[in-house]
Order: sequence, then structure tokens, then C-alpha cells
Amino acid sequence: MTITITEPKVWTYDDYLALPEDDGNRYEIIEGVLYATPMPPTGDHQTALYELARQMGNFVVEHDLGKLIGAPFSVHLSQESRPVEPDLLFISKAQWQKGLKFFEGAPDLVVEFLSNSTRKLDRTVKFNAYEKAGVLEYWIVNPVTESVELWVLKEGAYEFMGEYQGDAVIRSTVLQGLEVVTKTIFY
Repeated sequence: MTITITEPKVWTYDDYLALPEDDGNRYEIIEGVLYATPMPPTGDHQTALYELARQMGNFVVEHDLGKLIGAPFSVHLSQESRPVEPDLLFISKAQWQKGLKFFEGAPDLVVEFLSNSTRKLDRTVKFNAYEKAGVLEYWIVNPVTESVELWVLKEGAYEFMGEYQGDAVIRSTVLQGLEVVTKTIFY
């Protein structure tokens, strides 16, 4: 379960840096609100994440497109939404800089894997934050239903491109040419 820390204050990056590192929680600040999610994720979550990362990562490397990064890695979407830690994110070659401690701005593509503890956060709060920041493509992966939702930013708002299961092929608009057969993520 995600815990929203609601104090009468706006959380800052300095507040984030002062949080404990070894208490078993993952912390994110979105629009000045602190969210704590208990860790660790399930085996199904992690194996699906690894397989999608492997397929996407191979494609990104083969075509020299940029960097695919997995959590934990901080993204500062804006002053109010920092840091967030997407499960996977793609940063194009044009945006990538060596030596980053965190990424500032909107990654080109973000993937979140749903779990009982993150479902609401990923579908609402993070969805809205990624849309507002200008993340071009958002994948929501559900290991329980073995499905993937694809959302693409068009004219400042996410457009639902479809929910994919089984033999359905997911085609990225950001990573043009990438084709992932949905069931291959969930082995």
C-alpha cells in the first residue's frame, strides 16, 4: 500500500535527501506531496520488469538511441515533482548527459509496473505528473492480468492507444521499430 505523507507543508528535494535510506520504503515527491511505498516488489513484478527491460534495452543499444534505465534512478520532472522513480525510463541520445546523478526534465518514455501498493499512484498521480511534464509515451504494465496499456502524448494530453495481452504486439511511437509481443514479458 502506498502511504501519502500529508503534512501541512510542501516537501522539497532537501526534505527528500534527509529521509532514511534503509527503512525499506521507496520515497517520491510529486507536486510537493511525499509518497512512501513499501518495498520489495513481487517476483512476477521483477521478472516482467527484467524481460521488458531486456527487450527494450537490446533495441535501444542496437539502434544507438539513448539510455534505458531501471529504478532506482531519480527523475526531477519539475520543482514540485522531484524525485520520482519510474520502474523503467528511456532517455534519448539528444537528452542524455554522462555523469548524471538524476535526470531533470521529462524522459521520452516511462514504464510503471502495477502492484497492490502502487496501483493508484501509478494510474492517477504519476499519470498526471508524467502527462503534465511532457513524457511522450507511458506504458502501464500489469503483471496480474499480464497486460500492458500504452498511452501516447498528443497535444499535451495522453491518448489511450490500447491494452495489449497475449499475442498482441506493442509498438512504441518513441522507439520506432520496437515491437514487443505482450506474452513474452510475462514468462
